[in-house]
Amino acid sequence: MPKIVFFVLILSQFCTSQIKVIDSTSSYPVSYATISFGNGNGIFADDEGVFFFTEKLYPDIDSLYISALGFKDLTIATSNLSNTIKMLPHADELDEVVINVRRNRKYKKETLKPYLDDDYYNSWLPTIESEIAVYFAKTSSKDQQISSVLFPIALESKDWKKRNRSNSEKKPFSTLFKVKFYANNKGYPGKVLTYQTIVFRATEKNGDVYALDVNDYDLYVPNNGFFVSLQVLGYTDKSGKLLPNKKYKEIKSKNSVVKIPTNFRPLLPFTDEMDTKRTYVKRVFINGNEWLKFDNGNGFESSLLKKNLFNYGIGITYKTFKDD
Repeated sequence: MPKIVFFVLILSQFCTSQIKVIDSTSSYPVSYATISFGNGNGIFADDEGVFFFTEKLYPDIDSLYISALGFKDLTIATSNLSNTIKMLPHADELDEVVINVRRNRKYKKETLKPYLDDDYYNSWLPTIESEIAVYFAKTSSKDQQISSVLFPIALESKDWKKRNRSNSEKKPFSTLFKVKFYANNKGYPGKVLTYQTIVFRATEKNGDVYALDVNDYDLYVPNNGFFVSLQVLGYTDKSGKLLPNKKYKEIKSKNSVVKIPTNFRPLLPFTDEMDTKRTYVKRVFINGNEWLKFDNGNGFESSLLKKNLFNYGIGITYKTFKDD
């Protein structure tokens, strides 16, 4: 009964605080828009552009900073919030890329394997404030298309005593992730390579790697390589709908309230087997924050660095096209 009362109270708050983000020209929803609070925290809209906000849920927030791929950033005071927020589109930042694509071109597939590890202590705890990007080089002078991305996942056993058994029952989760592709800008993630929204839902049933097919996005590898990034959006219901969760925990002390970002499952295994340090991290809810290499001396307080685990072990499959 206490749990039922709790969820009724939460739902009653959400039902009166639904806000929708839409395209100002087409009135289509802006899926998975980023809603930043300007203090290192924030939330995401769902696939229909809907998010939930009230003063009861976020009593100390006076402004929202809203951003989405292909739209101009928007700042709005919470005192002026309405049920609908309109964003102005602009897609003029993508460099023009002309690829001579012919149907039925012959190609050879090349897979760079992911690095798998189910050791909880060798894994990153995802929070929605952080986006992780990994660099990949072009491996051929010929045209290459990104065919799939292989995201390693660390599965947790329900029974801690059986965690080392391959057939142990795993803790269930249903988590939505957003994926982006960036050009290489002097060794750091630069402009996005596509404005299309790419998301996927991972569950424990996917096993220890999620293979994301990206053939339909026509992503060709630039000569100086590219970055692929992963960002957790939050937990979903059984149908894959993003749930309206509060994305940080509040710990009250005598003089202040400390906000701790919520950790989401699954864990992301890091590795020491890559030849170079190729992983970068940024805190997406801090307005204007830049990418930082995941390395010692860059302000990261992580036990992973102490173990020389510098990289998230993403794998990639390329299509390398043959000359006609």
